[in-house]
Amino acid sequence: MKKTLITGAAGFLGSHLCDRFIAEGHHVVAMDNLITGDLKNLEHLFHLDRFEFHHHDVTKFVHVPGKVDNILHFASPASPIDYLKIPIQTLKVGALGTHNLLGLAKEKNARFMIASTSEIYGDPLVHPQTEEYYGNVNTIGPRGVYDEAKRFQESITMAYHRFHGLDTRIVRIFNTYGPRMRLNDGRVIPAFMGQALRGEDLTVFGDGSQTRSFCFVEDEIEGIYRLLMSDYTLPMNIGNPHEITIKDFAEEIIKLTGTDQKIIYKPLPKDDPMQRQPDISKAKEILGWEPKVGRAEGMRKTFDYFKTLSREELEKTEHRDFSDRNKK
Repeated sequence: MKKTLITGAAGFLGSHLCDRFIAEGHHVVAMDNLITGDLKNLEHLFHLDRFEFHHHDVTKFVHVPGKVDNILHFASPASPIDYLKIPIQTLKVGALGTHNLLGLAKEKNARFMIASTSEIYGDPLVHPQTEEYYGNVNTIGPRGVYDEAKRFQESITMAYHRFHGLDTRIVRIFNTYGPRMRLNDGRVIPAFMGQALRGEDLTVFGDGSQTRSFCFVEDEIEGIYRLLMSDYTLPMNIGNPHEITIKDFAEEIIKLTGTDQKIIYKPLPKDDPMQRQPDISKAKEILGWEPKVGRAEGMRKTFDYFKTLSREELEKTEHRDFSDRNKK
């Protein structure tokens, strides 16, 4: 039986990856420090003999007994609300955490994948974004802690690949959505849906002309899995290339939810990208992958999930407080 370690396992994508690898017959070792993850995302797996959970911070030494076949490093704050609150922890999990896990992969002769991001392209001057584009990132801006952590991840992963011959994969993940997203994590889909469910007006930052491309989580997980199982070692975009403006998207949400809220406008945050659209030519050619779930279908499934949340969860203004130990 294959053994796969998944870090950030209690998070949105991490928990869906646990489901996929369990379904593929793997023994899954899930690891999370629960700063932004939630054990509720994994409770349905606790009864399985092929699943184990470790409450651990990967910026500390990481040990897993026995063989390990795959390591997927998905631990990181991924929401602007989180990484602006805990910027140093965000940098540490990208740098120290990645270094620790690469060392473990080297020791175990395991295949290693990092979750990189479309954010490494910054506010792009090339559109759509291909893997060859180097990006336009403000290294000292408030968002730079996340962007640079991910860029460093890519650099050290390729260094281990070239110097140590480690079998590595780099997936650049674009905007992904679906069940298990945190309702109040600050990203546009849960923000809009939460406002609609609470009867609030929808907040658009800037004039709404900025674009995003949204990929349903089932499609994203399929692309990630195919990349891991392929022989391709350079970065690859996995996302949905269908682009929409935030203003048009807000109007879609109002129509989907059947509410009569207005759209209100607030100033655009610093360094917020004006365009985001993946070129997925490599994924199509090499993996035979492209998204299958249309935005209308995916949004319905996501909204149905958010409707199941309790009133208390809907009224939360933030996911949780971050203690002093996480600000070191």
